[in-house]
Amino acid sequence: MIRTPAILLSLVVVAGLSQGAAAADAGQGGVLAKRWCAACHVVAADQTAVSGQAPPFSTIGKIADLDVGKLALFLLLPHPKMPDMNLTRAEAADIAAYIQSQGK
Repeated sequence: MIRTPAILLSLVVVAGLSQGAAAADAGQGGVLAKRWCAACHVVAADQTAVSGQAPPFSTIGKIADLDVGKLALFLLLPHPKMPDMNLTRAEAADIAAYIQSQGK
């Protein structure tokens, strides 16, 4: 019985992120990525060093079926090897849009 509310909540969050991704600001996402992500990921072409072995944003952005809504949700959920950044939904959508723009 607990599964149904959790599934519905997940669907609502993904739907909200998908709608927010359309209005996402990739430029602001770049600013946030340089603050939060650049220690482990190469987030821009002019970045020369990182301390981790995380994939560059340009590599992630080139994934053929990249779904920015799902990527934004991934950024919001705590997961191993990444800090809990306490991003807002808008910030996560902005970073996801920026990552997608790096694959072009």
